[in-house]
Amino acid sequence: MTSSPLPLPIHPRSGSSSPDESKIIPFRKRTARQVRSSSCGMAVNVYSTSVTSENLSRHDMLAWVNDSMQLSCVKIEQLCSGISYCQFMDMLFPGCIVLKKVKFQAKLEHEYIHNFKVLQAAFKKMNVDKIIPVERLVKGKFQDNFEFVQWFKKFFDANYDGKEYDPVLARQGQDIIPQTFGGEQIYSKSKKPIGTAVPQRTSPTTPKVAPSRTPHVPLSTGMRKTPHVARNGASDADAQIIELNQQLMELKLTVDGLEKERDFYFSKLRDIELICQEHESDNPIVIQKIVEILYATEDGFAPPEDEEVDVNNPEDDQDEY
Repeated sequence: MTSSPLPLPIHPRSGSSSPDESKIIPFRKRTARQVRSSSCGMAVNVYSTSVTSENLSRHDMLAWVNDSMQLSCVKIEQLCSGISYCQFMDMLFPGCIVLKKVKFQAKLEHEYIHNFKVLQAAFKKMNVDKIIPVERLVKGKFQDNFEFVQWFKKFFDANYDGKEYDPVLARQGQDIIPQTFGGEQIYSKSKKPIGTAVPQRTSPTTPKVAPSRTPHVPLSTGMRKTPHVARNGASDADAQIIELNQQLMELKLTVDGLEKERDFYFSKLRDIELICQEHESDNPIVIQKIVEILYATEDGFAPPEDEEVDVNNPEDDQDEY
């Protein structure tokens, strides 16, 4: 006695009336984002931090942060508060972070540390395999913050699904207080208050001119126009001065950042030079090639004759002036 074989579940039955049972869905390879969304909403980790064509300059990084979070940062060092990273995590993974815990008015180092602890908790919740160098970031040094934002940009690109996000609404309209570096205040959105103060300084000038010319009745109508001209001209000049001062401040901050970058890389080159001098006899051929690269100059550029003296004894130059 032979028994009929059982029907396989993937084959449709002869009397089936459901259209879904007669279809076999082919296997399709899922993308990284689909894998993340289907695996409990965990994040896609990135580990590559080497210099590639995808790396952006510090100006591009600032533009990306400012456009995404509607800020007015002018220096990479301003990211040391951790506020932007917390909002980026809220943008990537809604609900992974409680923005009410973020100190958007942070001005002190312990407040920055608090924000990075909130960020680290969000990383842990989303299984982000990244240790945040909090102690170095909160110091506001350029290189540490630039390296971290480079990694975070790669992390963002790997996890962002293109959904819209309103950063101002998410932080309930709170203004982010800009940090200060080197005793100078970095203004983010303070141009309007400065502009409104201009008419208050120019308005007192009008009464001084008017009383001296009021006795002349025939010329009263003509002379009343001159205070208007003076007031408008003065207000325009004051507004222009304020704008130029703000531009000058931004340029000073840019120069300060460039000088820090220069000193940072120069110190690295100096360390390499000292190592080459200490191990000159170990591998003279390789050491010589490294030294040639260190001392190589572009065409038409002449290095200063007493460069080594200036580096070791910077006070000598000050005494000569």
